Amino acid sequence: MTVETMTFGYGLIEGPRVDADGGLYFSDVHNGGVRRLDPDGSIQIVVPKRRGVGGISLHADGGIVISGKNVCHVRDGETRILYERDDVGGFNDLFADSQGRVYVGSLRDDPFGDMKERKTGDAYRIDAPGEAVTLYTGVGLSNGIGFSPDGRRLYHVDSAKNAILVHAVGTDGEVDGSSGETFVRLDKGTPDGLTVDAEGGVWVAVVGQGKVARFSPMGEPDREVSVPASFVTSLCFGGPDGDELFVVTADNTDDAGRAGTVFKVSADEVGATGLAPPLVRV
Repeated sequence: MTVETMTFGYGLIEGPRVDADGGLYFSDVHNGGVRRLDPDGSIQIVVPKRRGVGGISLHADGGIVISGKNVCHVRDGETRILYERDDVGGFNDLFADSQGRVYVGSLRDDPFGDMKERKTGDAYRIDAPGEAVTLYTGVGLSNGIGFSPDGRRLYHVDSAKNAILVHAVGTDGEVDGSSGETFVRLDKGTPDGLTVDAEGGVWVAVVGQGKVARFSPMGEPDREVSVPASFVTSLCFGGPDGDELFVVTADNTDDAGRAGTVFKVSADEVGATGLAPPLVRV
């Protein structure tokens, strides 16, 4: 089977991340909670009730790092806040670099609102608990974030611009805020979650188009994978060889009653292998 339904019946699913044991973490933005889909198909509630979790990463000391009203590390039911601000409405997608620092974008407006002039957010690098650097500003609607295989390019989705932006990253993790360029701008649909494969291809979930799309390191479209959903929100690589795709959504066009769904796309359909995401060490 090319596309397999793994679990369903949620609201807007976000933040998919696979651990070393093959378990898949995911959040339900609207209904709340972070769950883990075990390889045997069972579901565990890892973080109950918390809403607005758009990003999930694994921590080197165990547990997960999640976004929402703040960025925090949750392990064995205990929560440790890594970063929070009073001047933002929340944080969305996040990702770690090779040093274990957290890169995350902020939201200052309702991401589901339809405003003509949106208050822009920023991108931060969290170096230690309570310590963060503002990398650049002016992010209209922050979504997927990730690195090229060599760590020298930072990809960041700005859904308000219908674009994936790319920034140059120094060897020290510094980002030249003026280096931001449009890597890809979509003509149809809205970009959301993002992941990068081992060859440097950038994969993005396309809301409204029922697919994920791959772009070469030069920004050229070269592959699409369709799933039976319109509101495709995010994706990550997984499977024993890292060559399967988990695609998460807020709907299911095969059966509307299934609502938010986790799909798994087989390796023969994907044709690429993912990179193991770095662990957070903050």
